[in-house]
Amino acid sequence: MLPSDPKAAQRPLRPSPMAAPSRGGHDRGMQSSLLPLGASQAVDLAMAAALRGSVGHHDELRGALTAAGAASSVAAGQSALPGTAGGQEALAPLWQRFFEACGTPGWYDLGARLQRVQRRVREDGATYNVYADGAQASRQWPLELLPLLIGAQEWARIEQGVRQRARLLDAALADVYGPQQLLRDGLLPPSLIYGHPQYLRPMHGVRPVGGQWLRVIGLDLARGPDGHWWVVGHRSQAPSGLGYLLENRLIISQQFPEAFRELRVQRVAATFRTWMEGLLSASRAGSHARVALLTPGPHNETYFEHVFLARYLGVTLVEGADLTVRGQRLYLKTLHGLERVHVLLRRVDDEWLDPLELRSDSSLGVPGLLQAIRAGEVLVANAPGAGVLESPGLHAFWPAVAERLLGESLLLPATTSWWCGEDSVWAAHRARLADYVIVPTFGAGSVTQGFEPVLAGELSPERRREWTARIDADPAGHTLMAPVRPSEQPIWCDGRIEPRPVVLRVFAVADGQGGWSVLPGGLTRVAARPEPGRPRARASVDAYLTMQQGSASTDTWVLTDGEVDPTSLLPAPLAPEDLAGWRRVITSRSAENLYWLGRYTERAENTVRLARLTLEALPTASPGVLEVLHALTLRHGLIAAGVPSPAHPSAQAARLFERSLLAALADAEGSWSLAFDLRALRQCAQALRERLSPEHWSLIEHLEQRIVPALAAVLAREGHEPLSDALEILARAATQLAAVTGAQTDRMTRDDGWRLLSVGRQVERLEMLAHALQTGFEARLHELDDGFALLLGLFDSTITYRAQFQARREVLPLLHLLVMDTDNPRSLAWVARTMRERLRKLARHDPAWAEAVSRELPRPHEWSLAELAQLDAQGRPVHLLAALRQCGEATRALSDEISRHLFSHVGAPERRVWQ
Repeated sequence: MLPSDPKAAQRPLRPSPMAAPSRGGHDRGMQSSLLPLGASQAVDLAMAAALRGSVGHHDELRGALTAAGAASSVAAGQSALPGTAGGQEALAPLWQRFFEACGTPGWYDLGARLQRVQRRVREDGATYNVYADGAQASRQWPLELLPLLIGAQEWARIEQGVRQRARLLDAALADVYGPQQLLRDGLLPPSLIYGHPQYLRPMHGVRPVGGQWLRVIGLDLARGPDGHWWVVGHRSQAPSGLGYLLENRLIISQQFPEAFRELRVQRVAATFRTWMEGLLSASRAGSHARVALLTPGPHNETYFEHVFLARYLGVTLVEGADLTVRGQRLYLKTLHGLERVHVLLRRVDDEWLDPLELRSDSSLGVPGLLQAIRAGEVLVANAPGAGVLESPGLHAFWPAVAERLLGESLLLPATTSWWCGEDSVWAAHRARLADYVIVPTFGAGSVTQGFEPVLAGELSPERRREWTARIDADPAGHTLMAPVRPSEQPIWCDGRIEPRPVVLRVFAVADGQGGWSVLPGGLTRVAARPEPGRPRARASVDAYLTMQQGSASTDTWVLTDGEVDPTSLLPAPLAPEDLAGWRRVITSRSAENLYWLGRYTERAENTVRLARLTLEALPTASPGVLEVLHALTLRHGLIAAGVPSPAHPSAQAARLFERSLLAALADAEGSWSLAFDLRALRQCAQALRERLSPEHWSLIEHLEQRIVPALAAVLAREGHEPLSDALEILARAATQLAAVTGAQTDRMTRDDGWRLLSVGRQVERLEMLAHALQTGFEARLHELDDGFALLLGLFDSTITYRAQFQARREVLPLLHLLVMDTDNPRSLAWVARTMRERLRKLARHDPAWAEAVSRELPRPHEWSLAELAQLDAQGRPVHLLAALRQCGEATRALSDEISRHLFSHVGAPERRVWQ
């Protein structure tokens, strides 16, 4: 049989000495060393490249148990022919169909496709935050190429079992927080329920909106050596993975379009639509209900999927600070007032949801949320307290509970587990501890202690005795599980197909009619690539293959024998009348971040400008100028209170001042330092990533990453004069900040959020410039040549002044340019007028408030230039100084009023714009 690729016969059987395998790469010379000469069919190629699985584990690729004594078809660095390994060498029927649909060209393209997958993940910004040793690291979402394949008949059995488990868990939770008959009859141990940190006593007796406690559940399943699926764990609190499985599907299905079509892979959109329709129908507001997704924020490990899922479902992504409870109703704080929230999808764990009734140290929840739930004013999915069902200690009790509540035997068995809180159980298994995996009964809480699962059989006798004593001291906190031997999923790696343990999370959603719909797919997690010298199958310890422990993911393809569901969640086309009055909802938290993004950008520019002017003036400035610079740097926190003025006659004073100023610039803990400003600027921008262009975000990120370390490195250099290098770094910072300003001006949609950002900049600018001009005129800098130049420099108006007034050093043109010129964006008149205009447009929904705050703002363009220049008997411009003081006071008062009215929504009158 001739190879379908005409060049295949010319390939060497061994790789070139220069060839080196690389993760995801593909070199045809290298690949040929794994293939038999003339193997043209994709199925044969796959079989030849496939490593054999671990003994005692089900092999998904071959669809059979891996028997002892079987050798791998491909050993690292060796060629192999099909049929040379022991045991079954045929691929499972589903995988045969998959590779046949891919064809031989598709096989040779697998390395390139994996590279495209990784590139797409980077482009999408898909990440998973990993926490280790108290530090946080953002890790690119680890997505493997080959999907998990599940046939239609097999899926029907899984679907039936998952639907049954969903009914069971919802009924059990209703009993636990209701009549508690299961506890009275001993079907559930009271100490196991009441001792759980997610058992919330304030929820006892509550009837959730719509009558159901659970609206979505996740079941972790593993296929055992017998080929059947076993329940490894329940996820009933706030199951994660729905967003990531969507990302997986979008990326992987595009890599295998022919196979996706030929295998008739069922789509998932219909389940999401059923879920949303069920939530809306259960809500008191029906189809008009506002739905929000509550996230812990950007530092949560799964924040990417919160953003992704919110966009896909078309709901508002919120943090706890975005919400408030008023009159037992939940509201979203927006720039235009309070808007009612009827349905809340939560990704915050139970005990953090309400600092008023639960953990008082929580900043993630909403005070009063539980009272709103009890009043029936908001549907929370899932209801608080659902996390109590996740304990592995409950596994052994579910069969009896199912018989009681459902009158049915469980269709999906669970892995064997023994809760040590029962004396007889621990006594019976204490001597056989080495046969089990030790897992925590409860998650870490204020009164419970979590730990990583421990495979007792791998412990030394001494360590096993220590664990025995630990369980003796707290038996209720420990559960023994039989080691899990999950099936192994084929993974494309370095030109080979290697097997890795796999666990599947399947989701069921409530349909709003009392039933459940199972999503045809799931979040498949596969074990990380093993380290050299370690066995491949380590899932017996980490039975859940958690992403925190380095596991990867892949898509899950559920095949159907019928028609593929064409449902899409793409919204219907908008009509012209739909766009009339269209506006983007801006939450108060986003509004506050935009406001401070503007303020910190302006503040950083002002700090850089003041630092540069000060450092450049030190060698030659007059004493009067040095005194003003000392006062300004002291006020802006660039030097400590005890640092002497550089005007001091002591030779060391100027040196100490310079070193103190440079050190303060790089001190990220100083609340007015450049380093602090840049970090705060980056944090605000990070919370607003969806509003910023990639270039805008990159500029802000690079400012903190490059400028501050460069300053610190200059200061740390021994025996080096840092002044010239520091000035060069500050010049680079000024250039980059100018680029950030340009991005804010030209790359952002000019909606109300942008107007608020602009107001923030003008507030910062007006307050700083008014104080600088006041300080300068109080010190009579206008009478000094270098003082006159310093005033122009602080206003960044030197070039403009020279262009208009040449070499004149006169007070009237100076005041005209810096105070009254409405064409100069650095003048007080331009800043105040711009701020007033932006505020009026920003608060057009509340014109009375906008008019009231505008009246309090100064109007420098209406001031009399002659009066400003008038001097009293001591030669001071008293009218000017009074006007400048009033500018500063009005600006600070405006900032407080913006925070109260637009961000916190406190004080009268309370405004609700959407019921």
